Amino acid sequence: MKLYRDIFIAFLRSGLLGFGGGPSAIPLVHKEVVGTYKWMDDEQFSNILALGNTLPGPINTKMAGYIGYRVGGVRGLIVALIASIFPTVLLMLALLTSFNQFKDQPSVQGMTHAVVPIVGVMMGVLTWGFFKSAKKGLGFKNAILLLAGSLIAIVFVQIHPGIVIGVLLIGAIVWPVKKSGVSESE
Repeated sequence: MKLYRDIFIAFLRSGLLGFGGGPSAIPLVHKEVVGTYKWMDDEQFSNILALGNTLPGPINTKMAGYIGYRVGGVRGLIVALIASIFPTVLLMLALLTSFNQFKDQPSVQGMTHAVVPIVGVMMGVLTWGFFKSAKKGLGFKNAILLLAGSLIAIVFVQIHPGIVIGVLLIGAIVWPVKKSGVSESE
């Protein structure tokens, strides 16, 4: 029972604090799953995130379902999904009924605008952690090439991130990277 309580708490926290949806919830899920409960490492989490981004639907729900299943079986899946959806359902019912009355208030507009930089910082910290992990596995040059190529494809060529991830996954299957004892300082 402790395991299911931990699964519920982990995904309830990310659901409650993940203001703005997927981008803000991902670092929170990472903190719970990798940092707090240590159910997986950074590489396993980034693999789940990559796969989750290629599938349709909200990323937090997909990750909760998969991680809950992986950690606690079908019961863990159900607990994680309920915990990740529960805060949103309650807040939608409570806030949307009164939001129309207060949406033009400066304090409400300020609150919604103030969250954006915080989410940006959280995503930046997570991205830096993923880059350091990629650098260990691929080496500095390959990690920079993948980072730059992905940035160009997604931002400037406007290729959907799911397509970029899919191409990278296929590339990893066709041309697997061999561990070569690449040092962190390379």
